[in-house]
Amino acid sequence: MPGSSTPAATLVGRFLVAAPSMPDGRFQKSVVFICKHDDDGALGIIVNNKVEDLPLGQVYKQLGIEVPKISNIQPVLFGGPVETARGLVLHSADYKRDETLLIDGGMALTASLEILKDMASGSGPKQAWLALGHSGWSPGQLDRELQDNAWLVVEADAALVFDTDLDAKWQRALDRLGGKTERGIRFDPASYSHQVGRA
Repeated sequence: MPGSSTPAATLVGRFLVAAPSMPDGRFQKSVVFICKHDDDGALGIIVNNKVEDLPLGQVYKQLGIEVPKISNIQPVLFGGPVETARGLVLHSADYKRDETLLIDGGMALTASLEILKDMASGSGPKQAWLALGHSGWSPGQLDRELQDNAWLVVEADAALVFDTDLDAKWQRALDRLGGKTERGIRFDPASYSHQVGRA
C-alpha cells in the first residue's frame, strides 16, 4: 500500500525461534515474540528466558508497590539484550492504556509504572509478563538474519507466550513447525530434538 510503513512480510504477532545453529550466544534456544516490525526495524520480547533471582515481587518492592503473595514466585523475563534496565510488560489485550501498543493475536505491550501498580492490585491484564530489556533489530537486520537461517518463523499464540514452563517453550515452538517454516525452508524438527539419539 502506498505510504504504508509496514513491510509486506511483517512478523508482528509471530515467534522467532532460534535455530539450533544460532551463532549469537545471547539468543541460543530463545523464543522471541515480535511486537513491532516495520521499515524502522523490529522489536521483540524473549518469552522463555528469566532474570535469575529476581521475582516480580522484588521488583514491586523496589518500586514501592505493595506486594501480592503470588508475585514472589512469578519470574521476570529477560526480554533481550537492548535496554536491560527498562521494563516492558507483554500482556493480554484486555487491558489498555494510552501508551499501550496493541499487537495482532490479542496481545499488547505497555511500558509504564501504572500497569505494574494495576497488576499488583489485581486490576491489570488477565495475563502478563514483566520483561527487563528487549530484542531489537535495525532496518533490514532481521531480514538478513532470516536469510542466514538464524531464526525460524513460527505461529504464536497467547497460550505458549504465557506458559510458565519456560524450559519447554523452545522445543514446543519447534514442534509447531511440522516440517517447514513459513519461508519455505525444509526443516525436520526431529533432527534438532535434544531427545533424538544418533543412528
